Amino acid sequence: MRFSERYGYKPVRQIIQKESMDLELRNGIWSIFNDCFWNKKHDYGRWNYYRDSNLKNLIYSYWFNLFKEPTDTIPLKTVDAIKHIRSFFFRCEWHTIYSFIEETLENYPEQYTVKEEIFIALINQLLEKENSAYRIVNNQIIEITSEQEIQSIEDALENTNQYSGIQQHLNQALKLMSDRQKPDYRNSIKESISAVESICKIVTNDEKTTLGKALKVIEDKFGLHPALKSSLSQLYGYTSDGDGIRHAMLEESNLSYIDAKFMLVACTNFINYLIEKTKTQN
Repeated sequence: MRFSERYGYKPVRQIIQKESMDLELRNGIWSIFNDCFWNKKHDYGRWNYYRDSNLKNLIYSYWFNLFKEPTDTIPLKTVDAIKHIRSFFFRCEWHTIYSFIEETLENYPEQYTVKEEIFIALINQLLEKENSAYRIVNNQIIEITSEQEIQSIEDALENTNQYSGIQQHLNQALKLMSDRQKPDYRNSIKESISAVESICKIVTNDEKTTLGKALKVIEDKFGLHPALKSSLSQLYGYTSDGDGIRHAMLEESNLSYIDAKFMLVACTNFINYLIEKTKTQN
């Protein structure tokens, strides 16, 4: 993770790639295509005529549905068609890459060397590694990180400018969750929870308070909707371990990006709520 990401100088929506795609992600997707399709020299017709290739239907679909070019312009040689596909891939808009993936899935070559489920798994692994806001589900690209979730994180980072401790926890949670080399979801969740505990200490003016105790004070002082109190009490359940390690949740070995993102968004929502609530009561 680069300096700008570690210290919060890179916008959240660039760290979580929504409505954008950096060169690293684009390169990775192409490399998977290259390994799964273009570089399979043993496939019949790979170095010969396009019409004899087992990639014929897939190449045709690109020309007709994506490129919107006359199909009689498809090069005779498969290798030349792939060069044209590559040129298109690296100059098109970010969203067209996802359309490119969907088009491939809709026209996946039958009885191909690399099975479709393996191809999907490789793409999804890359999307998670590179912090894309999208995944392949049921052969379609779907959004897993909404604009509202990103906005919540951005608002919390902005709203806590005057609270360096809270901002530090949030930046660390984001950093650990989105580290492309070595993500640490367990400690990202800890940092998100610690940010909530920090805002509670400030709001209640009690350095020793816990989230559970703070909720009661906040309810009495500012008022809490029953549904909100219930959801926050469940959040407290994640943090109420006696030894402070929160092992009830955090000892799970299968924590994922989704778990860390959920907790970060939930915690930033609560932080934003508390800050706005205290403004109206002051």
